[in-house]
Order: sequence, then C-alpha cells, then structure tokens
Amino acid sequence: MSLLSIFATAILPIVAIAGVGYVLARATGVEAGALNTVTIYVLAPALVFHSIATTNLSARTLAAVGAGVIIFTVVMAVVAEGVGKGLGETEPLLGSLVLVSIFANAGNLGIPVSEFTFGEVGRATAVIYIAAQSVAMYTLGVYLAARGDGADLREGLTTVFTIPLIYAVLGALALRGLGAVPPADTAAMETVGLVGDSAIPVMLLILGIELATTKLGTATLRVTPAVVLKMAVAPVVGVGVALLVGFDNPDVARVFVLECAMPSAVTTLILTGEFTGPAGGDLEATDYASTTIFVTTVLSVPILTGLIALLQAGVIF
Repeated sequence: MSLLSIFATAILPIVAIAGVGYVLARATGVEAGALNTVTIYVLAPALVFHSIATTNLSARTLAAVGAGVIIFTVVMAVVAEGVGKGLGETEPLLGSLVLVSIFANAGNLGIPVSEFTFGEVGRATAVIYIAAQSVAMYTLGVYLAARGDGADLREGLTTVFTIPLIYAVLGALALRGLGAVPPADTAAMETVGLVGDSAIPVMLLILGIELATTKLGTATLRVTPAVVLKMAVAPVVGVGVALLVGFDNPDVARVFVLECAMPSAVTTLILTGEFTGPAGGDLEATDYASTTIFVTTVLSVPILTGLIALLQAGVIF
C-alpha cells in the first residue's frame, strides 16, 4: 500500500474530524470542558469496558500490553529526565519536559488511528494501552507535574481511584474471569457498545478544539528536545519494549509501537495546569506543554503515515 493510500485511509479521516473541532473552536469559541467531562466519565469508560469484555485477545496478551506500557513509561521517564538535566532544565520545566515526552495521546488520537489501521485488534490493544497509561499518568504524571512544589505520589494515587475508566477495566476483567460477560447481541451490551463507539469522534473533536486554543510563542524552539524524544526516541523505545515483552500476536506488537509513537497527550497540559506552580522565568510550564502538544501533533501526520507503512509491510515485526 502506498503512503498516499495509507494517509487517505488511516490518517485523513482522523485529521478531518479533528479539523472540524479546530474550525468550530476558531469560529465559535467553543471550549472542550464539557466534552472532556462527558468523555472521561461516560464515553471512555463505556468504550474501555465493551472493548475489553468482548475482545478476542487472550488474558496473557492483555497482561503483556499492560506490562509493556509500564516498562515503556519507566524507560522513557529515565531517558527524558537525563536529557532534561543534561540540557540544564530545572523545575518546573524539567517535569513538563518529562511529562510530554513519555505520555502519548493514546486515546483521542491513538484509538481511532489504531482502529482504522488494524481493525478490532487495533482498537482493543489501544484501549488496554490507554487504560495502563492512565494509571501511570495519574500517579507518576501527577508527581512529575507537582514535584517542584514538593508534592508526593499520594495525591496521584487518590486521583486514580476517582477515574471511572479504572473501574471499567476492573469490571470487564472480572466478568471475563468469571465467564459472565453478557452476549454481544443483548440490549445491555449493544447499549454500552453504542455509547463507547461515540467516544472516538468526540475525542477527535476535543483534540481539534484543544489545538485551536494552543498558544504558540517563545517556547517553540525551547521544546525541541521534548519533540525529538516524543516523536523519534519513543517509537524506538517502543520497538525495544515490544521485543522484550514478546507479544504472541504480531499485530498487537505493531499497535503497541504505533501507540508509543503518538504525539504528546493533551492530558499532560491538564496535569501541568492543575499541579505545577509558576516557573518564575520567561516561560511557563503550561506554555511548554501546550507548544509541545501542538508541534508533535502536527508532525505526527507524516511520521505516523511512514510508521504505519513500515508496520503494515512487516518491516519491524
């Protein structure tokens, strides 16, 4: 398949929907707050629950993806921390650099791209990825965002248990373990599936709205190390972790690498705004995060197109 065909079938639909959100925000000033709330508390949990409960992926594969995400996060955190300190970055910008370098937009962008590219396996793998990353994000991520103010992991751990997505994962796994998952054609499962399916276009609209409100400025050149870490180093680390974990299904390994290569997560900006104190210099941590998110998202269009071509051709796995 040519790069143009890959772009048209896997990337263009995502760009088009996100573009609608971008134009809407520019034209009307609409904000993503309400949509974020609905997605976090209703749509995403339904998507995660239905995908895990009905997936054909084995329990071993589900566990392997979760373990892979944790290993990837730890490795990238160590690398990003070393790079940041080597460049002389200090808190809170150092924490922001690490945040945007390790956490991928595995939900808003990763799930639809993975599904368009690898079908049901892509969607199921991406859902497990985002579930595991959410745990890391609301523990390690909160710590990284707030450590300049002397915060510890307790606040992050408390936050984890307020996220419905975690309970959706646990509930789906429990039903699978007990063999009590309702048939897919029952009204209950069809309803949950319908609600979950709506999460994908809403996530893309949110992505467009968030990008429309991003402020670019003096941070553009400053974020270059974070951009390189996220869009060049992270996919390579993802390949290494996938080989280390040893996924049974090659498509699962490919989706795992694809998720690792996604641009910086919008949630990192939310964490930075919520937990990071003022920088005391000419660049705030929130500006650093928002600029990195914007630049990596724009660069992800050609980068993901090329990566998908390599993955589909079996060059990597």
